Amino acid sequence: MPTLTKEINQIGTGLKRDASKQSVIMLNTLLADEHVLYTKTRNFHWNVTGIHFSTLHALFEEQYEVIKLMADEIAERTRKVGGFAIGSMRAFSQHTRLEDAPDTQMTAEAMLLDLLEDHEQMIRDLRNDIDTVTELGDTGTADMLTNILRRHETMAWMLRSTLQS
Repeated sequence: MPTLTKEINQIGTGLKRDASKQSVIMLNTLLADEHVLYTKTRNFHWNVTGIHFSTLHALFEEQYEVIKLMADEIAERTRKVGGFAIGSMRAFSQHTRLEDAPDTQMTAEAMLLDLLEDHEQMIRDLRNDIDTVTELGDTGTADMLTNILRRHETMAWMLRSTLQS
């Protein structure tokens, strides 16, 4: 399994090398999660069917575009704290905390439920990650993660509300 950290570059921002290393590990794990969720959401965008096709097709596209931007923020933050951002499908699949989508056709409702569960898992993980980087003194990462948490809360709310129709 590839490492989540290569050599950590010492940076002159007051963040200690060990704190940088721990932040990079957490950020790369989160980056893997975002890529798995992005791919799953894009897959569902392509393959959703049924009476609510148009609405769900648009919702999934809106959400995968947000996830794509968050992944970019995470990768750039990883570089800012002196680390190397993972970027291969192998690394993403080895380090994610999420389950990949099945290779079978799913109902629209099953897609919504699957994505909702993933966003809720992301929210729980982000709460823990924020606590971790705060203890490390990495306030910049904590701030970014708080913003990402809010976006996942919004996407979860949208999915939950759609399921309640």
